[in-house]
Amino acid sequence: MNLNLTHKILDKHLVEGTLAVGEIVGIQVDQTLTQDATGTVAYLQFETMGAEKVDTELSVSYVDHNTLQSGYRNPDDHRYLQSVAARYGIVFSRPGNGICHQVHLERFGQPGKTLLGSDSHTPTGGGLGMIAIGVGGQDVACAMAGLPFYMTTPEVIRVELTGRLKPWVTAKDVILELLRRLSVKGGVGKVFEYGGPGVETLSVPQRATITNMGAELGATTSIFPSDARTLEWLELQGRANDFQRIEADQDAEYDDVVELNLSDVEPLIALPHSPDNVKTVKEVAGKKVDQVCIGSCTNSSLQDLCTVGEILRNKKVHPDVSLGIAPGSQQVLELITERSILGSMIKAGARILESACGPCIGMGFSPPSGGVSLRTFNRNFEGRTGTADAMCYLCSPETAIASALRGIVTDPRELGEPPLVEEPDKYPGSESLIIYPPTDNSDVEIIRGPNIQPLPQRPKLANNLKGSVLIKVGDNITTDHIMPAGSKILPLRSNIPAISEYVFNPIDPKFSERAKEKNGGFIIGGENYGQGSSREHAALAPMYLGIIAVIAKSFARIHKSNLINFGILPLAFVSESDHDRISFEDELHIGELHKGIETGKFTVENLTAGYEFTVWCELNNKEKKIALAGGRLNMVK
Repeated sequence: MNLNLTHKILDKHLVEGTLAVGEIVGIQVDQTLTQDATGTVAYLQFETMGAEKVDTELSVSYVDHNTLQSGYRNPDDHRYLQSVAARYGIVFSRPGNGICHQVHLERFGQPGKTLLGSDSHTPTGGGLGMIAIGVGGQDVACAMAGLPFYMTTPEVIRVELTGRLKPWVTAKDVILELLRRLSVKGGVGKVFEYGGPGVETLSVPQRATITNMGAELGATTSIFPSDARTLEWLELQGRANDFQRIEADQDAEYDDVVELNLSDVEPLIALPHSPDNVKTVKEVAGKKVDQVCIGSCTNSSLQDLCTVGEILRNKKVHPDVSLGIAPGSQQVLELITERSILGSMIKAGARILESACGPCIGMGFSPPSGGVSLRTFNRNFEGRTGTADAMCYLCSPETAIASALRGIVTDPRELGEPPLVEEPDKYPGSESLIIYPPTDNSDVEIIRGPNIQPLPQRPKLANNLKGSVLIKVGDNITTDHIMPAGSKILPLRSNIPAISEYVFNPIDPKFSERAKEKNGGFIIGGENYGQGSSREHAALAPMYLGIIAVIAKSFARIHKSNLINFGILPLAFVSESDHDRISFEDELHIGELHKGIETGKFTVENLTAGYEFTVWCELNNKEKKIALAGGRLNMVK
């Protein structure tokens, strides 16, 4: 049987199960990464497992989210993370070194390896030919302890690329085109594997942009082959020894094929408030712009920033536009400084932001009230910018900078000939902000500030559940809705009692208070409940508030896994009419839970309205054990 690229790598790492769509498999994990917003809880969980050292080829702890150190909380978390890294054999990337996905691509990613990351944009590594999957922090903790990662074997979709991108058209436009076609739910349960003659026309940073935003399709991951362009990138990074060629066999089998001619793609832009609300830039041209942000793990590579800097050379940003630029890594910052790109940005009127996630998660540089912000980021959910009523648009760096110069949404093709950006002869391998663990960790003390609180835990699953409907929400509810980010809330990530005060805050600020008054209860959701970030706090904080089950039409992959891991049952409506019929504050009862876990079928009594309805709970055998134990940590112990 001729294997596709995805199955080649998975088969090599398979420790349990059979690679057939829908079957549960366990895979060996070579590398892990965490970032500080999810890492504190991941390492608190890892500590409880009693391991002496991480059991992976490489684990890296990055600090890139909570770098706005206003008060003691973030610095305390960073000190804890650094001490944990030294204690357990983990590489530590200090604040300022850059965004985890960009740095991992530059310094650590290897073709053919498996990577698990506690960030939903971990699939960025697929641009190097890795199986890189975003998960909750608990799954990463288990992988660091040497346990396999269990997943449902996804469908593998071949994206057949032909042609070549035209001037001013970018990799960002490619993934926006796929989002326009397939939607934010179009990749659920799937891997997107890129192939065809168009692949060789794309550099590794361009491929990484595409795989990064595959997360917005809801995909398990996305992957490109490791080929001559991959070797070229690794040689420039001084890492040629990490290269191996990995491609799909000729006539490999796929579950479906999507054809995309790169020559037909044009500049695109995603309108508020969803990455799949895509139109051509021409359709939106002329709209007044208040702010432009360039950076994020999607578009902060050297190629992206050099293009922006050359366009800005000897020009001025429009007086009505505030322009912020964040290099993706210290390496990128060093190179744009050497090339005088940084100088051209500053002279043009740009604000240079720290090499971190920053504005992407509402950590600074928020737009004004009702402002229009063009961002080269990956998500434009309502309120994510830090300004509740801002209108966030997603686009390429080229479209963003053309618009910054003119003060209105502008098709970059109106700027004339695009600048020519050449690769450096060699990328600097500076690691001044990377700390490798000591060989002898026997005297390493783990430092815990007052913001580091013990993790709450749930007892074993009871056989009966009874409670009120605490909230009823619609389709495509994101983890930003459930557990918002931003400079006020992110510093509380290692303090679950404190952060739980903000559950569902953007939708219903009284949710936490109500949940405490009623000693927990049920959440009712629509389609694709829990899309977006991998943040397990969107499950952990509701668990702390006593949430016993979420009943929704369907669930996003990572969030469903996080709910199970923290002892919350993800129940699915059998009939849409049952969803429509249920009301806020209805009293519900579910009996014979242990039997239902085995059969996957539950009867829910609506005690308020006086009727019954059926819900499903699709769990594999391992997830059934986790649910009965009251969470994965209980089971692992």
